[in-house]
Amino acid sequence: MKIKALKDKTEKYLEKHRLKKKFLKAKKLFEQDINHPSLNVEILEPKHLRVYSFRLDKKYRAIFIITDGEAEIITVTNHYK
Repeated sequence: MKIKALKDKTEKYLEKHRLKKKFLKAKKLFEQDINHPSLNVEILEPKHLRVYSFRLDKKYRAIFIITDGEAEIITVTNHYK
């Protein structure tokens, strides 16, 4: 599944937190196999909203939705804040 181009705000967040390389690695895995074990893809609560996350590392997650067969990254967040 393809990931749509990131919004400027998300790009800046990745750069600020030095996550660009980790994001690109996770993106490659995601586009090859959305169910790759290292991504730990999960649906978030409430499930009826169909918002998902995948892991960039132990601390950061990319939050996304699926529209028209493509994933759109809504934001990247610190999982523990």
